[in-house]
Amino acid sequence: MNVSSNFNVYKRIFRICNCDEFTKRFYANEGVALNAEEPMPDDNFGYTRAMVNYKQTPPDQAEMKNYIEVMLKGGRPNKALESFLNNDRKVLSFNILWEDKSYDGGDKYFVLNYYLSDGKVEVKEINSQNSGQYPFPMLLKK
Repeated sequence: MNVSSNFNVYKRIFRICNCDEFTKRFYANEGVALNAEEPMPDDNFGYTRAMVNYKQTPPDQAEMKNYIEVMLKGGRPNKALESFLNNDRKVLSFNILWEDKSYDGGDKYFVLNYYLSDGKVEVKEINSQNSGQYPFPMLLKK
């Protein structure tokens, strides 16, 4: 993941526009050069009418399979313990934009958090007051 690049979540394309200071320091420490920041684009209402029948593919069934195995007393070794101990509470945070091209879409702003301890990702929506949209705090849970 890098600034000024696209991020795909269930065939929805998000644009990473910026990141926080911790993420910049982390990438600098790792020797990875981040791209230049870009401003959040303006909302363009004309594109929101383009896709009326946008369909989302169902999520992967791997989590459900693991859940059922644990419920049936199947054991799993804890392979990620060292990563957790080294990277606990270290989070890479990115500001992203989703240009929703559906009928009632528009530009939606999110924060993507990548947890270094377990490699999981969460996407939180940034809601503005009186925007006319229902609050939807989590697009993708950890």
